[in-house]
Amino acid sequence: MASVALSEAEKVYIVHGVQEDLRVDGRGCEDYRCVEVETDVVSNTSGSARVKLGHTDILVGVKAEMGTPKLEKPNEGYLEFFVDCSANATPEFEGRGGDDLGTEIANTLYRIFNNKSSIDLKSLCISPREHCWILYVDVLLLECGGNLFDTICIAVKAALFNTRIPRVRVLEDEEGSKDIELSDDPYDCIRLSVENVPCIVTLCKIGYRHVVDATLQEEACSLASLLVSVTSKGVVTCMRKVGKGSLDPESIFEMMETGKRVGKVLHASLQSVLHKEESLGPKRQKVGFLG
Repeated sequence: MASVALSEAEKVYIVHGVQEDLRVDGRGCEDYRCVEVETDVVSNTSGSARVKLGHTDILVGVKAEMGTPKLEKPNEGYLEFFVDCSANATPEFEGRGGDDLGTEIANTLYRIFNNKSSIDLKSLCISPREHCWILYVDVLLLECGGNLFDTICIAVKAALFNTRIPRVRVLEDEEGSKDIELSDDPYDCIRLSVENVPCIVTLCKIGYRHVVDATLQEEACSLASLLVSVTSKGVVTCMRKVGKGSLDPESIFEMMETGKRVGKVLHASLQSVLHKEESLGPKRQKVGFLG
């Protein structure tokens, strides 16, 4: 993961500021930076989104393709995640430098979406055991500037909100053979409900306190972080501890409570922005991911 080298004096300055609830950029411990969200930025996808959070820049594209349901879940579609760590994001990703991080992020996304409440996978089934929609979610890291997991989750949720899947009908003839008819109308499509899709809130332990939306400099001062996956109702769906340091049970409980509180506000803000952008329709000014 992208990292930055700090002197001991800089670390002391950051740590002491956090203890006083005053961070280097003037935020409090539970404040996010301004998040820029733009959907429908890649033309040849079923849904896409670009999210910028500080110096972290993420592009997500969703492609819906027809396939066969998994044997253990014959009446459900499914999601496949692929994460590409661009060498432009940080020099550390050159060659195969970003492969491990890409696998780690993809596994975290699988874990978040591996429950029935995140997305209604049954709505992706066309005919049980035979045909279903598979959503290929491609995540591209354009720039890394701290708080990677939160930004990726916001981008994935925004891209799934923007996803439009063509409506299909299964026609059966007299002999029992099935034909699939795809609707010609581009507006005749199904949309996914993303209301229960969780977002990750990363809490970095710095000194005796913890902060959300840490910058690269703050991450360099933290030995342990807690990734908390929270729904819009404040329900924690999974947790993961990262970093070399340890966390005591009391700290974990406090970080979970902060994660729930901050997560609910994050979801409400994101949902509001997504609906507002969609309500503008074709009138909205498109910047595009190369804008």
